[in-house]
Amino acid sequence: MNTEWSWLGGPEYWLGRLVLERGIAAVYVIAFVGAARQFRALIGEHGMLPVPRYLRRHPFRLAPSIFHLHYSDRFFAGVCWLGAAVAAALVAGAGELVPLWAVMSIWLLLWVLYLSIVNVGQAWYSFGWESILLESGFLAVFLGNDRVAPPVLVMWLARWLLFRIEFGAGLIKLRGDPCWRNLTCLYYHHETQPMPGPLSWFFHHLPKPLHRIEAAGNHIAQLVVPFGLFAPQPIAGVAAAIIIVTQLWLVASGNFAWLNWLTIVLAAGAIDQSWLTGRFSGLAPPPMADAPVWFAVLVVMFAATVLVLSYWPIRNLASRRQRMNVSFNRLHLVNSYGAFGTVGRSRREVVIEGTAEAELTTRTIWREYEFKGKPGGVGRLPRQWAPYHLRLDWLMWFAALSPRYAQPWRMALLERLLRNDRDTLRLLRGNPFPDNPPRYVRALLYDYRFTTPAERRRDGAWWHRDLVGVYLPPVSADEPSVRRTP
Repeated sequence: MNTEWSWLGGPEYWLGRLVLERGIAAVYVIAFVGAARQFRALIGEHGMLPVPRYLRRHPFRLAPSIFHLHYSDRFFAGVCWLGAAVAAALVAGAGELVPLWAVMSIWLLLWVLYLSIVNVGQAWYSFGWESILLESGFLAVFLGNDRVAPPVLVMWLARWLLFRIEFGAGLIKLRGDPCWRNLTCLYYHHETQPMPGPLSWFFHHLPKPLHRIEAAGNHIAQLVVPFGLFAPQPIAGVAAAIIIVTQLWLVASGNFAWLNWLTIVLAAGAIDQSWLTGRFSGLAPPPMADAPVWFAVLVVMFAATVLVLSYWPIRNLASRRQRMNVSFNRLHLVNSYGAFGTVGRSRREVVIEGTAEAELTTRTIWREYEFKGKPGGVGRLPRQWAPYHLRLDWLMWFAALSPRYAQPWRMALLERLLRNDRDTLRLLRGNPFPDNPPRYVRALLYDYRFTTPAERRRDGAWWHRDLVGVYLPPVSADEPSVRRTP
């Protein structure tokens, strides 16, 4: 490569680009499939927070989305399945079979489709990993394919994104809950996190000195190690490997959708590839041409745009009032990230129950609705769902923290249970009223905690719970407050 644009391309980044592109595409598949399977009950035409109603109140400039042109549930489903199919093709390597302009257009299409979903998703799409996927997906537009050498500028912008994810998360902890500074947050976190996994009970019962080591290791991995990403190899690769190990630890200890997996993909793109490509002939980069002038210009323009937009996340990182998981533009480009600046000391859960009885008495038999991911029955071991995202389960955790989180949709949820709405019931683990809808539903608030090892041996239960009180009193389908829901 000896043209004036050769400094833009680095064949030694070929394997890193491959990992980035296939990994980002795989997460896109999961995100689009999850949207297709859950949207009808959440944001569909007859959902809890309908997209058509949202679009009437939010013009395109506030929520850029193709759904401003047209919305129907069938069209939304088509967008989701189209996105999943295109992303799956990229995972399979289709991006290497088309011209450079075509693969850029394909990545741009995926970004537009998912941005359109996120910008109308409202509370159900208010998580930081949505912005991470969109920012990563837009970055992938400029990665190219095997017809050109990987653009070095874009590969380094991927490290800049990874740095903001990790360093932002570390700073928000250090500035937030005092338990992070005294290394005691993990006394509680494994138990009180939004959606525990099958190993969370075991993590919670690790000796407290190990929890303190966990917390200290987290500070090192998020506040010190990320600076190594900008050092020469092999230091950058070692830093990336440390980040991968810590992210795998988080994968094992809980369910955080694709946050950890996308971070792992970004880190894997920064690992030194020379020792792999030198030992395995199948991993040697193919012959690659010089970058066309138009592609080089676009890469430079993209890098300059990221540089300008980085002002806002850098200012946020430097601020004592650092904000967590914030997008500074409607396109979700160059955002600020962070997680668990505050850790709960106790866990509360909203438990929804229904009854088929026409009259309520002290002897009324109530049956509990079980969710797929969030804790419910005390004898049920939490499951591993990540990288798949159970959106209703996650917002039920926020609803237990404060009723205001659920104010826009809680009555709509109950109304749909009162009529055995098929799409809503698909979001749950099962339906306790398979033959006829319940006459009344209610919501109770419980304190949950993991059982001790002794309680686990005695009762066979993973959780212990105590009733706190009534979260929502019994309602029937005949009540005006229920009939008014969308």
